[in-house]
Amino acid sequence: MIKILHILLIISGIFFISCKEKPQASSEDFTFQNQKEEAIHPDVKMISIKGGKYQPFYGKQDSLILVKDFQIDERPVTNAEFLDFVKKNPKWKRSHVKTVFADSTYLKNWKDDETLGADMNPDAPVTFVSWFAAKAYAKSAGKRLPTIDEWEFVAMADETSPNARKKPSYSSDIIKQYEVKFKEKNPVKQSKPNYYGVYNMFDLVWEWTGDFNSVLTTNDSRTAEYDDKGLFCASAATTSTDILNYASFMRYAFRQSLNANYTVANLGFRCAKDLTIK
Repeated sequence: MIKILHILLIISGIFFISCKEKPQASSEDFTFQNQKEEAIHPDVKMISIKGGKYQPFYGKQDSLILVKDFQIDERPVTNAEFLDFVKKNPKWKRSHVKTVFADSTYLKNWKDDETLGADMNPDAPVTFVSWFAAKAYAKSAGKRLPTIDEWEFVAMADETSPNARKKPSYSSDIIKQYEVKFKEKNPVKQSKPNYYGVYNMFDLVWEWTGDFNSVLTTNDSRTAEYDDKGLFCASAATTSTDILNYASFMRYAFRQSLNANYTVANLGFRCAKDLTIK
């Protein structure tokens, strides 16, 4: 318990000091972002998820969120797949990307623009990628990033149940996986899938979502005022429906600590798509 609280205090510290002035973008930056991406065709299975209602970690006790039917990649995007993306879309190479779209550690574990680091597994999840880069990859693949609600809806499942959150071991098992060091270097799909057939929701990397900080980042979010500055700065954490759900709190706090151009050693992503299931 003490170890868990220590982790939460560290994350909470990041969580509440993370509000910064929005970065300024030039007309050249907007031109960069609006350039059309060259299409890619990653060989990854997408899992169809039948939507439904779920209670998010934050909000009122009786608040339920409706999640529509969607598809999600069965695993995170790999180093090899992102390498193919940057080769076909040179503006996202490490030496070409604009700093407003990715900070100075973007792809820092690569040897150069088109070469992975010597100790990198091509089948491990890509990391040190910004939200903008992840979004561009998804668009290039004809997909998008999952929403927080879609991601958390899938994350409720364990191996045998679509909603395992009330099981005593659910949160503790996830936290044990979060505590493992350097797990992001391992290849995808080496663990068991969950109820839906989705792999690696907790055991490899944290993952970007389209609305990672509860205010959807759009093309002009860097020059427009946010609709709810307090929510963007993570004050909504105080409305948690279950403060004892440490695993959910850790994810929520981590997301709120991010800016869209941040790149982190254990932060990757997977893609999603809208879906109509008859």
